[in-house]
Amino acid sequence: QVQLVESGGGLVQAGGSLRLSCVASGRDFSGSDMGWYRQTPGRAREFVACISGSGSNTHYADYAEGRFTTSRDSAKDTIYLQMNSLKPEDTAVDECDGPSGTYIDGYWGQGAQVAVAT
Repeated sequence: QVQLVESGGGLVQAGGSLRLSCVASGRDFSGSDMGWYRQTPGRAREFVACISGSGSNTHYADYAEGRFTTSRDSAKDTIYLQMNSLKPEDTAVDECDGPSGTYIDGYWGQGAQVAVAT
């Protein structure tokens, strides 16, 4: 079965940085586009970033452009989200998923909680 296990969340001050990791298992994701999404109580699930299967191409939401970087290590079946210059409005639960953001194979994980203090 598919598992996507996020880690690396935490509490930081505004302007700080975090690096999230997502370890994928249950199938071969090495050639698959992957994405990051975030959820808060006040908003619907929101796109953050995506990365091509090769890792060569990335795309970011406007609010993330220039601050966040996603990458992958196919040998470890892991994707990363480096978040710099964090803002209080970045406070959310961040989750990895397929490129459509619709919970691949119905998998619902815990995500990584990101909290940014004012």
